[in-house]
Amino acid sequence: MTAVYTLTLAPSLDSATLTPQIYPEGKLRCTAPVFEPGGGGINVARAIVHLGGRATAIFPAGGATGEHLAALLADEKVTTRQVATHDWTRQNLHVHVESSGEQYRFVMPGAALSDDEFRQLEEQVLTIEKGSLLVISGSLPPGVPVEKMSQLIKAAQNNGIRCIIDSSGDALAAALEIGGIELVKPNQKELAALVNRDLTQPDDVRKAAEELVNSGKAKRVVVSLGPQGALGVDEQQCVQVVPPPVKSQSTVGAGDSMVGAMTLKLAENASLEDMVRFGVAAGSAATINHGTRLCAQEDTQKIYDYLCQK
Repeated sequence: MTAVYTLTLAPSLDSATLTPQIYPEGKLRCTAPVFEPGGGGINVARAIVHLGGRATAIFPAGGATGEHLAALLADEKVTTRQVATHDWTRQNLHVHVESSGEQYRFVMPGAALSDDEFRQLEEQVLTIEKGSLLVISGSLPPGVPVEKMSQLIKAAQNNGIRCIIDSSGDALAAALEIGGIELVKPNQKELAALVNRDLTQPDDVRKAAEELVNSGKAKRVVVSLGPQGALGVDEQQCVQVVPPPVKSQSTVGAGDSMVGAMTLKLAENASLEDMVRFGVAAGSAATINHGTRLCAQEDTQKIYDYLCQK
């Protein structure tokens, strides 16, 4: 199987808690927090391990929060390559309100990276063996311009590393301008921004995704469509996979679970349809859980088996 690595420039230590209700001024009594690793690429690596695969997470870590993050990843048997940073790793908070079912996500800015710290991360990336998959996912921390990330992607591709990008806005657009990206997973709004037009008709999403593939920007485009599943496009075909109805508890982690599952299938040289099917199954499996939990292998397999029978 192809080796898989992930790069997260703005990792986090995530905490999740429950409170009966939420209101201003007063003290909100919460349950004991549950701590989990956070950050796009880190969650992708975790999802792959949860699904029985192997992945190495590359990320910066600083302070006591960075140490806690690394310890949690070790507990989950996720292989890591870390770069020590001066700034502490950020900590995010997820609050589920029992009375209303509402969720509140308090997301802090990523820890700043110095030029030397970014250079060390780039060196870690460039030691990856040729032909490997590298998932670059998550936001950019303060002080890291999009151009710097573009340079890193170009250097990785020049070394024969196959890049998967799960980002948004300028970072995603800049990555696609480089071309040859193995896989991108925009939602419908992000795809509309990439092609600079509204996607209002049923066939608009397919045509926009095909544009990205036919122009050479990406080899595969999988558009996440929420309850409608996902639409996948490559040079040969277009497939849509619709998940079974499940009782959604939280959408946190669904996107990262989906990318992890699709990356695992890509590493196995699976077909586009099988890749999208497994991705939709993992994304749906993540929504069954409260808080920040990712997909579980048993839940994913059940949904995947159901989709295979359709």
